[in-house]
Amino acid sequence: MQVLRAVINSGSVSAAANNLGYTPSAISQQLTTLEREAGLPLLEKAGRGLRPTAAGTMLAERAGRLSELISETEAELSELRAGRIGVLRVRFFHSAGVALIPPAVAEFREQCPDVQLDLSMCEQGLLDQLVEGSADVAVLVTGRDVPVTRGIRMVHLVDDPYRIVLPRGHPLGAEQAVDLGWLSGESWIQESLTHGPCAEPLRDAFAAAGFTPNLALEADNSHSSQGFVAAGVGVSLIPRLGLDPVHPNVVIRPARNPEPVRRIHVAVRESVAQLPSTEILLRALSHAAAG
Repeated sequence: MQVLRAVINSGSVSAAANNLGYTPSAISQQLTTLEREAGLPLLEKAGRGLRPTAAGTMLAERAGRLSELISETEAELSELRAGRIGVLRVRFFHSAGVALIPPAVAEFREQCPDVQLDLSMCEQGLLDQLVEGSADVAVLVTGRDVPVTRGIRMVHLVDDPYRIVLPRGHPLGAEQAVDLGWLSGESWIQESLTHGPCAEPLRDAFAAAGFTPNLALEADNSHSSQGFVAAGVGVSLIPRLGLDPVHPNVVIRPARNPEPVRRIHVAVRESVAQLPSTEILLRALSHAAAG
């Protein structure tokens, strides 16, 4: 079709051959093949030159539009390869959306203003979304064993220590750090100890401290946990990243003997892992975690 367009624009087979660097016979063969495929004549004689038929005019116009589309597509692919445009679908758990994701997104947008971030917060199935192809990057909590999944790259982001949260005025609030065993007789406001990625480090910590906590309430987020602790209903272990903001009527102290820690990883689909935009997002997440 591009050959046809060249013949029409130059007015003859020989002129088109000269412009394209082909022999006239090669041009004629391509035109014959194109006419056979179209099932209609594409050119007709006009004096010493050629002029297009209605079918030839239509195909030449389409060839021009196709050429523009191909050029635009190549330019967009180049931008995608360079990580300057496109969409990154990012999924993350609740407390990561408090102190980790917002500063990372702000840094990323400064460097990649034309890359759209599709952000969504969810507690379950983060890795499944990457496997299904409905997400590109996920920030998730892992247990002792980091999942190994084909097509997914796991990058350690940060170890997030739990802190003891006490009601203001609690006797242990004067301590610089609190042994977990000292709180064995307390009522606890705690997230689930039976399911979810954070259950494992909490169960291990209570077992190592030698007691099973008396659960007054199973909370679903750090903000509600702080509210109940502030009201004197119990004490709690809350990850450091989930303590922003801190309730004015609670006291935060480091835990020890043992100090529970949850491991946070970034899962990335291998198909996008090498994109500059993905690498910039990972750096931004690392900076936010360090901060």
